[in-house]
Amino acid sequence: MEVRRSESDAEIRELIRAHGLSWREAYDGILPDSVLDAMTVEPTPEDVEEWADGLDGDDAAVFIALVDETVRGFVDVRWGAENTKSFVGEREAGIKAIYVHPDRWGEGVGSALLDRELDALPDRIETVRLEALADNEVGARFYEARGFERTDAVEREVAGEPRALDVWTKRV
Repeated sequence: MEVRRSESDAEIRELIRAHGLSWREAYDGILPDSVLDAMTVEPTPEDVEEWADGLDGDDAAVFIALVDETVRGFVDVRWGAENTKSFVGEREAGIKAIYVHPDRWGEGVGSALLDRELDALPDRIETVRLEALADNEVGARFYEARGFERTDAVEREVAGEPRALDVWTKRV
């Protein structure tokens, strides 16, 4: 497995596919089928361009995991008040997204992404935080196994409806 920054539109296309398939699997039974069916798994060139623009930034680190030369997951971490949600403090970073293709769950892809992301954080960052759907048991098991603690519960709009979310925190 190789973990690095994406280098091509083809890799971003694979990243989008892994994201959509992961959403469909992880949130099946949690979010409405109409929302899951709308997740992009066959991205257009416009989708790729939009994602490429969104993954770029000064206060960000985005890495992909390649298995057999195919993108099987990604992590997107941000820091700085302009790039993070309100629950992320000044000396903290927020994991905006970490998704692994469901065919690779349990194979260490997510852990490798998380390790690489933690290595890339600026020295001033002391804590990493993220929020996840409270009903996401797969995610909860992953975060707990990697040393995150559930530190808060909030309600935010997800897919057009209010949803319970857990905030997870890890000191780095």
